[in-house]
Amino acid sequence: MVERVRALLRMAEDPAVTDAESQAFTAKAAELMTRHAIAEAEARAQRGEEAESVSRLDFPVSGVGGHGKARVKALAGIAAAFGCQSAVRGNTSANTERTLIIVGTVSALESLRVLLPSITLQMEASARFTARNHIADLRELRNLDRSALAGERSRFYRSFIRAYGYAVAERIREFRARLREEPAGGGSDPGSGSAEEPAPTGADLVLRSDVDRVKEDFQRRFPQLKPTRPERTHHRAGARAGYLRGRSAQLGMETAVGGDGGGRITEGE
Repeated sequence: MVERVRALLRMAEDPAVTDAESQAFTAKAAELMTRHAIAEAEARAQRGEEAESVSRLDFPVSGVGGHGKARVKALAGIAAAFGCQSAVRGNTSANTERTLIIVGTVSALESLRVLLPSITLQMEASARFTARNHIADLRELRNLDRSALAGERSRFYRSFIRAYGYAVAERIREFRARLREEPAGGGSDPGSGSAEEPAPTGADLVLRSDVDRVKEDFQRRFPQLKPTRPERTHHRAGARAGYLRGRSAQLGMETAVGGDGGGRITEGE
C-alpha cells in the first residue's frame, strides 16, 4: 500500500501531467491510506486490542513571499479534514519558516506526513501559474505601476492558497463522510440496524472515536491556546480561482473537485 501511495504521488508531482491529473493521483493516494487505516483499526478492535495511539507531527511551513499565514491556514484545514487538531508556532508576518503542530492518530499523521509535502508542491505550482496569468491580464487591461502589480499579486496569491486548501479539505471531508455510511467490511447488510436509526458502521465508529480521542489529547497538550488573528487581506478573484482549482477535477474519491510573534503557540485553524 505504501509503495502504491508513493508511486501515485510521484506521478502527481511530475511536471508533465495536467493539474487535474495531479490532483487525481493525490486524491487516490489519500483514499488508499484512509481505507487502510480504517481496516487496520477494525482489525485491532476485532482482536480486542486498544485503539492506536494519538501522537504529534511538527510540519515546517515556508514563509517565503510573506504567504506563511495563508499556507498554515490551508494545511491546517487539510489536517482537520483528517480528524486532526493543529496549532502553529512562530506565525508572524515575517518571511520566516513557522511550524504547524498537528495532533492526531498515528495513521492520520503518517498519511499527512506523506501527503502534505506533495499537496504543498501542487498548491504552490498552481498558485504561481494562476497568479502569473492574472497579472498578465491586468497589464493589458490597466495602466498599473510595478508596485501596484506586486500588491495585487500578493493578495491574489494568498487568497488563492487559502481557498485551495479549503477546497481540498472539503473534498476529504466528503470522502470520509461517505466512509462513515459504509458497512463494516465494505459490504451491505440490509437486515442490520433498525429502519428508524441505522446501526453505526465500522468506519463510523472508528472515525468518531478517533476524533474524540484527538480532541482530548490536544486539549491536554495545549490547555491555554491562543487563537490566531485572521488575515485581513482578501482577493475575491484569487479565492474563487483557488477554490475552483481545488474542486475542478475528478480525483478518484467518487466526487468532483470542483499570529503572534516570537515562539508562542497559537491555534492553527
